[in-house]
Amino acid sequence: MANIREILKERILVLDGAMGTMIQRHKLEEEDFRKGWFEDHESPLKGNNDLLSLTRPEIIKEIHAQYYSAGADIVETNTFSGTTIAQADYNLEKYVYDINFESAKIAREVAVEFTLKEPNKPRFVAGSIGPTNRTASISPDVNDPGYRNTSFDELVVAYVQQVKALMEGGVDILLVETVFDTLNAKAALFAIMKAFDELGKELPIMVSGTITDASGRTLTGQTTESFMISMSHMPLLSIGLNCALGAREMKQYLHVLSDKSKFLVSAHPNAGLPNEFGEYDETPEIMGNKLKSS
Repeated sequence: MANIREILKERILVLDGAMGTMIQRHKLEEEDFRKGWFEDHESPLKGNNDLLSLTRPEIIKEIHAQYYSAGADIVETNTFSGTTIAQADYNLEKYVYDINFESAKIAREVAVEFTLKEPNKPRFVAGSIGPTNRTASISPDVNDPGYRNTSFDELVVAYVQQVKALMEGGVDILLVETVFDTLNAKAALFAIMKAFDELGKELPIMVSGTITDASGRTLTGQTTESFMISMSHMPLLSIGLNCALGAREMKQYLHVLSDKSKFLVSAHPNAGLPNEFGEYDETPEIMGNKLKSS
């Protein structure tokens, strides 16, 4: 397998784009999220996109192939919500290993297929590790500021299970992404090191935070520099930003990382900021030019 660190010394690698919007194009219904696995499940499942790696794997495989065909070097697994914590909303905790393992396996198969066709451009798979739908730093109850609906230890247990399944499914990289709470991210990183010990294997780690508005801070109040410092105890492949902002709006914060981080820097912006209807007006050409000029 090609060494991603050596390749990064020579050129910029391209990460894929959004999974959710690509899935939306298929106009899927409830039965698509149940097919072959969850026909008798008691809870509604439509919108739980991670399940499609089990119920409609051909769709996920096609999306990965489209990104590789467009020039991506790295695709992310369809596992943004692949923890017991996130899947608890659907009563699907017991399927978390299957979701992550099969998602990694699908992406690995497509990566191998494209690498064989273009050996000079090896393709990589990043295991997507989302922030979960809970925060360890902020109370969900405005009347009880001290209350938390999860803990560091609970997050670690959930993340260890996800990470081990992703690694056993064949990912090349682990991507802790869309970090809005650094404490959640620290739990993910602790879990990664625990999984490394248990499996006797290590992989490169990417971390990507998200800035929630023009203040330049994460949801839990950290500046970009504070976020970077909070992550710097780990031997990361890269640190970066994704989601929330467009390329132009993200640029100043990426400069902070580029100037002050000892790691490589990743950028994964939106297609501009959403309009009043929640839609994005930037075309691929507009966004591409902004990325290039940044």
